[in-house]
Amino acid sequence: MLKEYKTAREIAGPLMLVEGVEGVKYNELVEIETGQGEIRRGQVLEVNGDKALVQLFEGSTGLNINDCKVRFLGKSIELGVSLDMLGRVFDGFGRPKDNGPKIIPEKKLDINGSPINPAARDYPSEFIQTGISAIDGLNTLVRGQKLPIFSGSGLPHAQLAAQIARQAKVLGTESKFAVVFAAMGITFEEADYFISDFKRTGAIDRSVLFINLANDPAIERIATPRMALTCAEYLAYEKDMHVLVILTDMTNYCEALREVSAARKEVPGRRGYPGYLYTDLSTIYERAGRIRGKKGSITQIPILTMPEDDKTHPIPDLTGYITEGQIILSRELFRKGIYPPIDVLPSLSRLKDKGIGRGKTREDHADTMNQLFASYARGKQAKELAVILGEAALSDTDKLYAKFADEFEKRYVAQREDEDRSIEETLNIGWELLTILPRAELKRIRDEYIEKYLPEKGEE
Repeated sequence: MLKEYKTAREIAGPLMLVEGVEGVKYNELVEIETGQGEIRRGQVLEVNGDKALVQLFEGSTGLNINDCKVRFLGKSIELGVSLDMLGRVFDGFGRPKDNGPKIIPEKKLDINGSPINPAARDYPSEFIQTGISAIDGLNTLVRGQKLPIFSGSGLPHAQLAAQIARQAKVLGTESKFAVVFAAMGITFEEADYFISDFKRTGAIDRSVLFINLANDPAIERIATPRMALTCAEYLAYEKDMHVLVILTDMTNYCEALREVSAARKEVPGRRGYPGYLYTDLSTIYERAGRIRGKKGSITQIPILTMPEDDKTHPIPDLTGYITEGQIILSRELFRKGIYPPIDVLPSLSRLKDKGIGRGKTREDHADTMNQLFASYARGKQAKELAVILGEAALSDTDKLYAKFADEFEKRYVAQREDEDRSIEETLNIGWELLTILPRAELKRIRDEYIEKYLPEKGEE
C-alpha cells in the first residue's frame, strides 16, 4: 500500500517541495493527484532529511498545495521493451506517438541503465559503412564507438542524421542491424521530416523513433536519450542486434538540464550550465560499446549544434573529452553548396585504425587515407597562398595541389542526399583523385598499392 502525503509546502515553477516523507529515493517516480482528481507525474530530484524536491512532468499550472495528494511509487522511470518497438514512433517518455496500439512489454527496464564493468568491455574493431565517403574513407566509424557530429545552426545535420540512419550497415555479418533514433527539442517541421523520411525510404522497419518536441516538458527532454539507450541495450544485449543510436540535438538536452538546474537554484558552472554537466553527459555517452560474451553492440552518434559555431563552448568541449573523436560540419563548405559539408581536416575518429584494412575494408585503406589527408591539407595551404600572393606565385606542383583540393571537395566530400556509396566506391574515387598529382608526390602509399590500384591518367 502506497503512502499518500498531503504535505506539499511550496510550488515554484515546475518544482514542488514535499515535507514529512519517509523512505523516498532519488529519481523515484511520483504521482500528484489534484483536487479535481487529475493525475500528474513527477520525479524526485533531491532528498534532504524528510523533505523531497519533486520535478513535475506536466508543469504546476492549476495545482493547489492545499488540496493535492502526493504518492511516491517506489521505482524510477521504466520503459517497457519488446521487439514490437521496431517500426514504431514514441514520445520522449516512451508512449506511442504514431496512433498505433500500446506495446505489450516483454519486460520493464530502468531507463538509467546498469553500470558496465570496464573490464567486461570488448574493444571496438568492426567497420560500419555509412555510405558517406568523408566518414567511411577518412573518419571511419567502428562498431561500439561513440562518434559525435559537431554542427552549427542552419547546417544540414538533420539531413545527414536521416541519411546515416537509413544507410548504415555492418558488412560481412549475418547479425541483424537496428537504428534507435532520439530527437530532443525539435520543431514540428523537423519531426515531420524525420518521420516521413524514415517511412518513405523503408528505414522505419528496422528503426525505433523517440521524438521530443520543443514544446514538451524539459524533464521529458532529459529522459528521451535514456529511453532510447534503454531500448538499444535491450535490442543489443538481449536480442543480439547491432544497434546504431543517433541522438539529436544534444544541445537542446543540455539546455533542458540547465533549465532544471536553474529552477533548483543550483550554483551554475560555465555559461550557466550545471557543474555536473560532464558527469551527466558521460552517463549517456558511456552506454555505447560492446560487452564480452554478448553478440550485439551499441554504436552512438550524438549530434549537437555548437552555439555561434564555438568549439570551446562547454557542450562540444565536454563531449569531446568523453567521446572517441568528432565529425565537424563546415559553414564554408555549406556556402559552396557542398553536401554533406564535412570538414575532414579537424574531424577525427580515434578508433578508425581498428576498423580498416584487409578483411575489414581493403588493404590500401590506411595508406590512401593518409595520402588524401596530406594532399588536401597542402592543397588548402596552396589556395590560401594564392589568395595572398596571386596564383602566379605558386609552383606548378602547388597549382596541382590546389586543383586537387577543389576536386576533392566536389567529388569525394560532396555526394547526393540519396547516394549510398560502398567502401569500394569511396576508395576508388580517392585513387582517381590522386591521379591529379605527380606519382612522385604519393609518398605515403606503398609502391605495391600504387601499382595495383592507381588508374592510368585518362582512365577515370
